[in-house]
Amino acid sequence: MSKFLKFTILAIVLFLFLFLALTEYDKLIVGKDASDAALYDQLDNFSEAINILRKEYVGPVDPTKLIHGAMRGMVSSLDDYSQFLEKGEYEELKSDAKGEFIGMGVEVSMKDGVLTVITPMDGSPAETAGIKPGDKIIKIDNNSTKSMSITEAVEKMRGEPGTMIILTIWRDNVDKVFDVMLRRAMVETRSIKKAEVLSGGIGYIKISEFQENTPRDLDEVLKVLESRGMTSLILDLRNNPGGLLETASDVAERFLPKDKVVVSIKSRLPKDSSTFRSSGRFYLKDYPLVVLVNAGSASASEVVAGAIQDNKRGAIIGTKTFGKASVQAVVPLKDGSAIRFTSAYYYTPNGRLIKKEGIIPDMVVESNDSKQLEAAIKYLGILNSDAK
Repeated sequence: MSKFLKFTILAIVLFLFLFLALTEYDKLIVGKDASDAALYDQLDNFSEAINILRKEYVGPVDPTKLIHGAMRGMVSSLDDYSQFLEKGEYEELKSDAKGEFIGMGVEVSMKDGVLTVITPMDGSPAETAGIKPGDKIIKIDNNSTKSMSITEAVEKMRGEPGTMIILTIWRDNVDKVFDVMLRRAMVETRSIKKAEVLSGGIGYIKISEFQENTPRDLDEVLKVLESRGMTSLILDLRNNPGGLLETASDVAERFLPKDKVVVSIKSRLPKDSSTFRSSGRFYLKDYPLVVLVNAGSASASEVVAGAIQDNKRGAIIGTKTFGKASVQAVVPLKDGSAIRFTSAYYYTPNGRLIKKEGIIPDMVVESNDSKQLEAAIKYLGILNSDAK
């Protein structure tokens, strides 16, 4: 028996084990058998396809490449955020948590099957070049992104500092695609980008991303701003692509009294569903609050904005958020690769599915940074006057 045939049989056996596991999983959830016959038929098709390629493909077939390709297609067919990760891609994903990388400084996602910008990072080459939330990246260095995974696209956008890259962009309300040239640089992500006290005792804090140290950093800057006479606060989450759920919950807790719902996670498995409530340990002064959001506010940012909005703790000002609030699980496989898949969705305290709706502001002010900030200052100014 050839090595390839042995590998083929092993692959089929693995798929059968997967089938059996999924069948038991489905019985637990829906209380009835899965469509066994349909899945067996597809496994037969898979086996037949492997044998045809082994015998008739024009050249030698790499079994690992073949099976990994099948797994990549299988996982990516689930939704825009699920993907198969080669060993190197998985290692890179883990290293991204360090907070700095070389590239353009842009958060991307798949939206309706198209590579889409969530937000450019503050001070990054992407922001300097005028990349905007919602921009669709059609080509990278003249290579179409149509069949690229997010991982492949990110890999192409990274590179040595100082090297150039050309993105072909489609932007809503622009009649044609256009090219943007950027120079790669070392991009460092800092959680709190700016903190100051504006006129009238209005504090301003911009959080660019929810990292592990964000709650501690927030506590520090709040103490400083309060010592400088802050009596109300603008929390700026515009162009914040998200980050850690636990961090977002901790940040929301700073502004919510005890036992208020922050966010609910609903999974297919009841045991993996949960509700985050404020503990009351970190609750700060009940000063007037505005949260600024826009189309670049996603995921954990939407969790915080939804918690503030549904608990009527403050006003949300800006434009509708991105609408990406799902939990991604990453499970490593034996060969060092991994699968990343959507395991749950976030719901606001009032039960709104963030992925479907996004967060719609209480006061819609179109995407103009200065006008949105002016609206927030005016709103808080009126509240401060009424309080006197």
